[in-house]
Amino acid sequence: MGQALLLRPKLSPTEKGARLFFLICALVALGQMLLIMVFLLGEAAGLFKTTSLWDFLFSSQWYPTYDPPEFGAAALIVGSLAVTFLSSLIAAPVGLCLAVFLACLAGRWREWIKPAVELMAGIPSVVLGFLGLVVVAPFMREVLDLPTGLNILNASVILALMAIPSIASLGEDALTAVPREIQDASYALGATRWETIWRVTIPAAMSGLSTAVILGLGRALGETLVVLMVAGGAARIPGSLFDSARPLTATLAAEMGETAIGSPHYHALFALGVVLFLLTLAFNLLAHWLGQKWRKR
Repeated sequence: MGQALLLRPKLSPTEKGARLFFLICALVALGQMLLIMVFLLGEAAGLFKTTSLWDFLFSSQWYPTYDPPEFGAAALIVGSLAVTFLSSLIAAPVGLCLAVFLACLAGRWREWIKPAVELMAGIPSVVLGFLGLVVVAPFMREVLDLPTGLNILNASVILALMAIPSIASLGEDALTAVPREIQDASYALGATRWETIWRVTIPAAMSGLSTAVILGLGRALGETLVVLMVAGGAARIPGSLFDSARPLTATLAAEMGETAIGSPHYHALFALGVVLFLLTLAFNLLAHWLGQKWRKR
């Protein structure tokens, strides 16, 4: 029996041009990322002429104006991870519950709630930072009897407010993409509405849901203005949720404008940029890995 040959259809000149255009766009995007990496690494390399990589990563002494200066980024890295982790504990369950409500339970209300959620995702971060500064901080100081309301908890709450709309919107898209036939089959077997949502719809959309959570938290990790305004700005390792902290992004925003180009402080800030870039890359790779894992299941 002869084996059928699968021949590629011949592309028209328009299709060839479109294919070449998209290939060029992809190469430009890849080239931009590579150039950013090369630039960051090149500028950060100057720091390690005077400071070892071990001291930079594991020392908590960040005193760039001392003589000699000290550039220990451990407190800044811990501050970023603490704020991101706490905001994830708030944003992930709330965002996913909101996504389930919009996709499976909202009914006609979805036409009103979904645009409102997407509109919240577009609120400028400086507005939310101002909210945390003038509303949340005084409230925490008075109710919890704290010396200051500018702390990790305040920053985490505001970052969670930023991440929840993104998680809910992306999660709702993942849930609505689940084939209707799968849910109808569950109902046909006698499952209730809640059993279908919990045991069929959510597992089928787990790939998109995990990606939504990771990408929403990646935005929280890279946020600058909010943590600059409400995290407190103390470059030390926090001991509790009510201590002030200075994440990586806040340090870059606060100090880059006053740093002499080519100085050790200048190179140290670029080294912080490399750390932040690697953390964000790790978040994106984790999202991709989780998506592939759940998609295979």
